[in-house]
Amino acid sequence: MSDTYAARLATTLPAVRERIERAASACGRPVEEVRLIAVTKSHPVEAIVAALEAGLTDLGENRVEELEGKVEHFGAEAARWHMIGHIQGRKANRAASVSDLIHSVDSSRLGERLARSVDENERVVHVLAQVNTSGEESKSGFTPERAVEEIHAMAELPGLCVDGLMTMAPFVDDEIVLGDAFGRLRRLSEQLRSVTDTVGPELSMGMTNDLEIAIREGSTMVRIGTALFGERGSTQ
Repeated sequence: MSDTYAARLATTLPAVRERIERAASACGRPVEEVRLIAVTKSHPVEAIVAALEAGLTDLGENRVEELEGKVEHFGAEAARWHMIGHIQGRKANRAASVSDLIHSVDSSRLGERLARSVDENERVVHVLAQVNTSGEESKSGFTPERAVEEIHAMAELPGLCVDGLMTMAPFVDDEIVLGDAFGRLRRLSEQLRSVTDTVGPELSMGMTNDLEIAIREGSTMVRIGTALFGERGSTQ
């Protein structure tokens, strides 16, 4: 099956990279500012074999259990492992032990749990604070109104390194709505970094359907799954 994924990536990866390059060029940004996170969630280990062979070394997973299994299979040094999905508080320690970067810290309480895990893991936990910039009730995250205060406080926790912010835009085709969601995250980042040096500049925003708008609004990480690997089961 890895040959099937390899064949797919031979076509899809250049296409995705071209989209990223065009989007960066259109707004005068160096393409090197935008990191491609290949989202392998729900795909088998063969997808990761093909991804690594294609030079993709930033890999994203949505579930702690799946991330644990893949890290165990390939080794922690095989890739930079990103946890992009929601984390239950009781799984915070497990997520911290296998993730190089956790994108989905959606509350102060989760941040505190991750910080407490440092004593057990003996490592700094790198995270992004998830902000609900769309205001949708179905999405979790810090509210824009409280984000600066609460994320600033979270970034002071020992053992926790807040590398930046993350958001998920509505799944719509309206460029104005998408641009507003992404632009709000960028502005919040600017506010935070004007009052503290404990929050980094990373902006994880943009997926297959909206990466161009996200890059225009300052994204430094785009999380791409379907455009690279297809829908789950499509290669079987």
